[in-house]
Amino acid sequence: MEVAKQGTSKAGNWRDYERVLLPKVKNLHKLEVYEENGGYQALKAVLTEEKWTPKAVTDEVKASGLRGRGGAGFNAGLKWSFMPPVDDKPRYLCCNGDESEPGTFKDRQLLEYNPHLVIEGILIACYAMSITTCYLYIRGEFADWITHIEHELEKAYAKGYVGKNIMGTGFSTDVVIHKGAGAYICGEETSLMNSLEGKRAYPRIKPPFPAQKGCWNYPTTINNVETLACAPLIINKGAEWYSAIGAPTHPGPVLYGISGHVNRPGVYEFPTGMLITDLINEVAGGMRGGKKLKAVIPGGSSTPPLRADMIDGVTMDADSLRTAGSMMGTGGMLVLDETVDMVTWLKRVSHFYHHESCGQCTPCREGTGWLEDIVGRIDRGEGNVRDLDLLADLCTQMEGRTVCALADAAAWPVRYTIERFRDEFVAKCKPTLTPAGSPLTVDA
Repeated sequence: MEVAKQGTSKAGNWRDYERVLLPKVKNLHKLEVYEENGGYQALKAVLTEEKWTPKAVTDEVKASGLRGRGGAGFNAGLKWSFMPPVDDKPRYLCCNGDESEPGTFKDRQLLEYNPHLVIEGILIACYAMSITTCYLYIRGEFADWITHIEHELEKAYAKGYVGKNIMGTGFSTDVVIHKGAGAYICGEETSLMNSLEGKRAYPRIKPPFPAQKGCWNYPTTINNVETLACAPLIINKGAEWYSAIGAPTHPGPVLYGISGHVNRPGVYEFPTGMLITDLINEVAGGMRGGKKLKAVIPGGSSTPPLRADMIDGVTMDADSLRTAGSMMGTGGMLVLDETVDMVTWLKRVSHFYHHESCGQCTPCREGTGWLEDIVGRIDRGEGNVRDLDLLADLCTQMEGRTVCALADAAAWPVRYTIERFRDEFVAKCKPTLTPAGSPLTVDA
């Protein structure tokens, strides 16, 4: 496939981009190396410089345009501003490191290679919202990463960057690492809070929102690992610097997790607004084995797939992807070549969401099972064309009718994979037995 000729990348001259989230610094995960490279200077500034009141920090993050990197893409500073005025009640920050979306593997890179940037971002967020306890919720399967960051957190405590009376300023914050148990649903913010409380990880009905009633019914803010890692950069370099990177309405550096049929899969840091074609053909080294591109899933398995003929000129930012018919999500790009059977691929995706449904809401509990069953039936050659309309109707009955968005995450791949690769599904279906002239008659 050739590089797109339509449109230009909103990322500017991305080949000259210098990494800031994962800079090219050897042993940056070590506290002493992080300090040598300006580590914890942003925290020192907000705690000691008069201009950096908690409100000023929140306003700076809001002005930067930083949008959540966990999938929803909500303005982070605006989210911080929802925290109610300070009173004598506890308040909490939850750093979401569950990273359970298939195709997403960028948070663990930060936790391994630049953990102190995450810790410093946590502390800055806690200062901005007058929070004294943060829970860093990490997926339990990340055993090595958890041990690694526990060790570095201990060093930060010993150095006085975390804990009581940080840097002698009177501000105190504790960071508690909590291991998840491998449930996809715990990536949803209210499920994460229930999990922290030792309850079954059912999503909560909103409102009330976490900023009003969160962990143990106290005000709580939940941010993704990568989102919080951006906070020290914004304080050190300013909101104007940050907002000038990448796409104007979705700015900043972003970690693209590129997997699938490319020559160089991996995590790559570049500005938002990168052309999808540049990411595939140049950053990731092109299609593996010289095969042709068939589909791209831009932001993790729950985001609608784009056919190869739909990505010319499309850039990795919320607005461009929305126009193209998909979403930015987590920036975890799955690249599929011409050999992929989209029916079989969809069957595997549907199996995942059926397995991971928490079962609280009937449309999701029952719907995900039916999606898997019907798609599986088609994949075995036992379905008929009417099943495609049945699946579309089932998706409609699931979307927007549950407490959280898992039902939507299960329905979107089904709806849009069938819509955009319908010929592959029809080819696996048996001829319909509906009599000619019936309203349900569909050409096989």
